[in-house]
Amino acid sequence: MDGLIHEFLRLFTELDQFLADFVRDHGTLTYALLFAIVFCETGLVILPFLPGDSLLFAAGAIAVRDIGIDPWTTATVLFIAAVLGDAVNYHIGRWIGPPAFSGRYRWLRQDHLERTKKFFERYGGRAVVLARFVPIVRTFAPFVAGVGVMRYRRFVAFNVFGAALWVVVAFGGGCLFGNIPWVKRNFSVVVIGIIIVSVLPLVWEWWAHRRSINGKTRSF
Repeated sequence: MDGLIHEFLRLFTELDQFLADFVRDHGTLTYALLFAIVFCETGLVILPFLPGDSLLFAAGAIAVRDIGIDPWTTATVLFIAAVLGDAVNYHIGRWIGPPAFSGRYRWLRQDHLERTKKFFERYGGRAVVLARFVPIVRTFAPFVAGVGVMRYRRFVAFNVFGAALWVVVAFGGGCLFGNIPWVKRNFSVVVIGIIIVSVLPLVWEWWAHRRSINGKTRSF
């Protein structure tokens, strides 16, 4: 049990080395692992803490090393997992409906739901695409869309486009830059940087909201 916990924690502390070791030990089973992580992070609203952008970046870096997995196959697996994950999450939100915002479901973080709802109010359908690059919001966006913000036919188009763009940017970035010597030596720093950049839209949203509130307060 301790071994499993240790390996799970390596997803967050030694992501690149964890993936490299997994590819070396299990080969093509890595596709299943990547699919499972991305599907759960995007498809299960209770698992927003799983690695997203950093996982795709690390997968890109590992895939081009030619040590057991193919870049094109990996990208395809990640894309399918991202699309299916959001689709499942949408239908979960549709099944629960507006009561999701009532507070009766303890496993649903109301602050995350409200933040994502405001994200939709600001960006409309584009929120599904933009949310792909924002941790936590990425997990809650399809759920909130399913609760009643967006019709499924419209959601599908944004879902597919957003998943493709996410894989191209995050996974493609790993393929291009993940094996630069400095990046390899400082991978944990790069991952932190990716997380910071990903969170910037939320920080900007918070700052803009605070500014608007202060502006209204001063107007009185």
